[in-house]
Amino acid sequence: MQGILDWGAKVILWLQRLSPTLDLPFKAFSFLGEEEFFMLLLPLLYWCLDRRTGARLTVLFLFSTYVNSLAKVLAGQPRPFQYDPRVQKLVEATGEGFPSGHTQSAVVVWSYLASQFRRAWLWVVAGLLMVFIPLSRVYLGVHFPTDLLGGYLIGAALFLLYLWLEPNTEAWLREKGLAWQLGLALAVPVLLVLLFPGGDESAVSATASLMGMGVGFALERRWIGFASGGIVWKRALRLLLGVTAIFVLRFGLKAAFSGLEPESLFRFVRYALIGLWGGLGAPWAFVKLQLAEA
Repeated sequence: MQGILDWGAKVILWLQRLSPTLDLPFKAFSFLGEEEFFMLLLPLLYWCLDRRTGARLTVLFLFSTYVNSLAKVLAGQPRPFQYDPRVQKLVEATGEGFPSGHTQSAVVVWSYLASQFRRAWLWVVAGLLMVFIPLSRVYLGVHFPTDLLGGYLIGAALFLLYLWLEPNTEAWLREKGLAWQLGLALAVPVLLVLLFPGGDESAVSATASLMGMGVGFALERRWIGFASGGIVWKRALRLLLGVTAIFVLRFGLKAAFSGLEPESLFRFVRYALIGLWGGLGAPWAFVKLQLAEA
């Protein structure tokens, strides 16, 4: 691997000759793969545009995040700035480098959206984002080109597998009813945690969010059944109120749980509550406030 990593470092150093001229646009592309961006995009889809597509994409994204965290630990590959001191670290990055999480997320999220909405212009946008988001991570010095290749391959495999399995799985869950839906929403994340007990923060956050959202989706369909359509100002207000609550929970609970051990357990509780708000609490509030139809 040393020869491959040496070549990767040369590519990064060649790109970084353009720094600081291109720092801002590449940092902007990199933000499109951050947790904060998906905390805006996924609620926007679920609450304001297309409930079913938003719910399905949330499940795919969270499972992809878990798989990426597991692959990083198994690969144990350093980041470029750790490998070669000449590489500038232009943004913060922690953990192992391979495969690139930004690349993997870009592939699963934008490929899925383009496949569901079936607009030619969206495929063009998706293609551009799947190029420039990964490229930004190389330019910023936090990923080797080989990290991107791993993200592309795993992301594409998960996307195609999900397209194949999801329709029949969803139909099976509908037939089984609420008890099975809730049971699997609780059991699957617990199983994922047990399979990866030493998981990093991203894995814990993803599995906890998956539990909270899964329970929320099942109960929301049974008790609320909100519609994601409506007039524009109501959709905008839904997004503003709902996302504000997400960030209040995220940072408020982080402060409340500060210093409590084990840290991973309280992180799990925090993100499970955030997921439950996104899947159930927010739709309930929108209907009660007459910002969404039931």
